Amino acid sequence: MLRLLTAGESHGKCLIGILEGLPGSIAIDIGFINLQLHRRQLGYGRGGRMQIEQDQIEILSGVRQGLSLGSPISFAIQNKDWDHWQIPMSVAPAPEGSNMRSVSRPRPGHADLAGALKFQTHDVRNVLERASARETAVRVAAGAFCRILLSHFGVRIGSHVVAIGKENIAGEFESLSIERILALDPDSPVRCIDPNAEKRMIALIDEAHDAGDTVGGVVEVVASPVLPGLGSHIQWDRRLDGQIAQAMISIPSAKAVEIGYGAEGAKSLGSAVHDQIFYDSLTKRFYRKTNRAGGVEGGISNGSDIRVRIHFKPIPTLRKPLNSVNVHSKEAFEAIVERGDTCAVPAAGVIAEAMLGFVLANAFLEKFGGDSIKEVEGNYQNYIRLLDEY
Repeated sequence: MLRLLTAGESHGKCLIGILEGLPGSIAIDIGFINLQLHRRQLGYGRGGRMQIEQDQIEILSGVRQGLSLGSPISFAIQNKDWDHWQIPMSVAPAPEGSNMRSVSRPRPGHADLAGALKFQTHDVRNVLERASARETAVRVAAGAFCRILLSHFGVRIGSHVVAIGKENIAGEFESLSIERILALDPDSPVRCIDPNAEKRMIALIDEAHDAGDTVGGVVEVVASPVLPGLGSHIQWDRRLDGQIAQAMISIPSAKAVEIGYGAEGAKSLGSAVHDQIFYDSLTKRFYRKTNRAGGVEGGISNGSDIRVRIHFKPIPTLRKPLNSVNVHSKEAFEAIVERGDTCAVPAAGVIAEAMLGFVLANAFLEKFGGDSIKEVEGNYQNYIRLLDEY
C-alpha cells in the first residue's frame, strides 16, 4: 500500500515528499516527472509566481542507479522565491525589527481564518503558507512516480478542461477517448480541445483579470484502460470511487466531484443511467456500450475507463479584495492581497491526473502487490488468466 507525506511552506526553502510502498526495480524516468511539474506551472491566467519557479525534482533516497529500491522515496523541490523570504520564513528567530510580512486580514474562501482560529495564531501567514496550492507540486511529482508504475500495465491518464466559468465545451467533445485527450496540443493555453470554447474561455479570464477578479471551472480526468476488480465493496473506506472522490476534493479550490454521469444521472431515470452489460464471445470479456458509471460500480472498477470531473471554485486571492476583519483589532478591513492566479483550472487538471494516478496505483498494489515490479507483474498476469477463464 502506498503512503504519501508532504511537507514545506509556499515561501519556505523547499517542498519535501516521501512516497512509501513503491515496489523495487522500477525504472524511474526523471524527465517524465519534471515534465509533469512543468505542466502544472502552465495555463492561461497563471500569476507571477510561475515566472519565478522552475520546478525540478531532486531525489534524495529510495532510487539507485535509476531503479527504485522498494524503500521510501524522498525528494525535494526547491522554492526559488526563498531568496526573498529567508528572514520572514527563517527557522531561527529573526533579528528584532525585521519585516516578518505578517498577515492579519484573512481572505474569504481561503483557510486563513479557520486555520488561525484552529491554531490560535494572530499571524495568518502561519496558516496560509502551508494551505497554499504550492504544496501540490509535491503531489504532482509523487503522482508521476505512480504513473510510471501504472505504465507497466498500459494504464494512461490524461485530463482536459471542460468549462471555465460559464463557458463550456460543445457536446461533440464530450466523452473523449484517452487518445484524443493525450493528443491535446501541449501549447493549448487552457488545455481545452474545443477551439471555439477555448477562445471564449480566454476572453472570460481576461475579463476577470481586468476586474481584479478570479474564475473557476471544471476539469475531466480519464484513466484507460483499467481492469475490473480494483477497489472493494466490502468496507466503506476501500471503495474505489470513495478514494477517488477524497483525493480529488483534497485539491485546493475543488468543491465538487463527479464520477461518470454524476449530477446529470441524479436527474434521470434509472433506465437512462445504468450501463447495460454485453458479452463478446471472441474476446471472452464482458463489456458495456456506454460508460455513465465512470468505470466504477459498487466501489469496484468495472473494466471501463475511469472518468472523473472536478469542479473548482474561483481562487480566493483577489486583486480587488473582499471584506474582512483584522484579527487583532476586530475592525473591518479589506482582505490581504497575496500574489495569485486569475485562473488555475488547466493546472488543476495536472494535479487531478497525479491524484488519480496515486489512487489507482495504490489500488493496483492492494490487488497485485509485491516487493518488486516483477512480482507485481506476475500477480497481474495471473489475474488476467483468471479473467480469461471466467
